[in-house]
This record gives sequence, C-alpha cells and structure tokens, in this order.
Amino acid sequence: MGGLLALLAFAAGLGLTVQVGMNATLRTQFGSAGAAALVNFLVGIAALTVYLVAMRTPVPARAVLVGAPWWAWLGGLFGAFYVAIVTVAGPKLGATVLLAVTVFGQLVAALVVDQNGWLGFPQQPVTLARVAGCALLIGGVWLVSRG
Repeated sequence: MGGLLALLAFAAGLGLTVQVGMNATLRTQFGSAGAAALVNFLVGIAALTVYLVAMRTPVPARAVLVGAPWWAWLGGLFGAFYVAIVTVAGPKLGATVLLAVTVFGQLVAALVVDQNGWLGFPQQPVTLARVAGCALLIGGVWLVSRG
C-alpha cells in the first residue's frame, strides 16, 4: 500500500506543475489571478461532487461536523493562497524554480509539524539527516534557479 500511495503522491506532484500552467493561462485570459483561482476551485468542487455522488459517500451528521477542530476547517485557505500565489509567480519564476521553492517550503513546514506532532501527524524528531536533506534542497533550488 505504501508504494501505491507514494505513486499517487508523485502523480499529484506532477499534476501541480500542470495546474500552475493552466491557472496562469486563465489568469492571462481573465486578467485576474483571483478569477483564475476561483475557476480552479469551482471545477474542483464539481469534480469532488461527482466523485462523492458516484462513491455514494454519506453526508456527515451534524455532530460529526461540529466535532472537527476549528483549525481543521481552514485548510482551504491554504489551498486558495497556494493557487492564487503560484498563478502569479509561476510564469515569472518558471515551473522548475516555482516547484523547487514550494517543495522547500513544504519541507520546512513538515519538519516543524513532525517535530511537534501537530495536525494529527505522529511526532518525529528533527534529525541531522532531515536538516541535511533540507540543506541539499536549498542547494537544488539555487542550482535550478541559475538556469
């Protein structure tokens, strides 16, 4: 199962690059990063709705909805921020630099989240190997940004 999940995560990463290009094209067409991001989310909502109906996913009970921690409801804000920012930054930075920098940001956040066991992730200490991996990624960002 771990191999399949890693493959799906890899496919999701591939999709992020394609998504940035599509959203940047919409931004150019519409003249607005916000409008491009809104279209992105509306299409995503439609796709998820079709998926949930096809899978016959039951609607959660009210008690389940109000039982979720308040901060869990804010995940969409980060998604909207990401989509809006990369829609603007992608065409200026290029796909390689954009994704290298965003992956670096993800790794830094992951180190902090893992160290503290936040957001439902198991606590995993920051190790020298993990910090070295981040340092190597910084070097990679520098190399890919040099052209």
